[in-house]
Amino acid sequence: MRIAVFSDTHGFLHFIDNAMEIAGPVDLVFHAGDVSPDADYIRETYRYRVYGVSGNCDTFSDYPGERLIKLEGKKILLTHGHAYRVKYGYDKLLTRVKELSADIVVFGHTHCPENVWANGILIFNPGSLAFPRCGKRPTFGILEINEGEIKSSINEL
Repeated sequence: MRIAVFSDTHGFLHFIDNAMEIAGPVDLVFHAGDVSPDADYIRETYRYRVYGVSGNCDTFSDYPGERLIKLEGKKILLTHGHAYRVKYGYDKLLTRVKELSADIVVFGHTHCPENVWANGILIFNPGSLAFPRCGKRPTFGILEINEGEIKSSINEL
């Protein structure tokens, strides 16, 4: 299963279009919030199944604050991250991941890409297509889960 991962797109749909072209064929899409209607744009335009969550800028969103998604035998926590104060560290986020026995956590909010393993958990932030931080260009992620193996990458526009 190949998954395109976006966060913090903030309504910049042309960046999503560019990223979708670079990503190539995917099986589904994750959108980790800010702005959650962009997830609807991806669903309607590209006809992919999209899992989205609301972020701190998604005041009137109907999307949940977090989702636990089970795919290919793996549990993935999808959240924006602001409720876990990820700008100040990952302790609260990782506590939640452990409560849910998740294998992967996908989040945004910091606008900084992150692709690291800690204690057997993939900590994955695709960065931001709209307002990148941490000295990076606009970024998005790709997750691949095949036969229990997880591969992940951060890609620049």
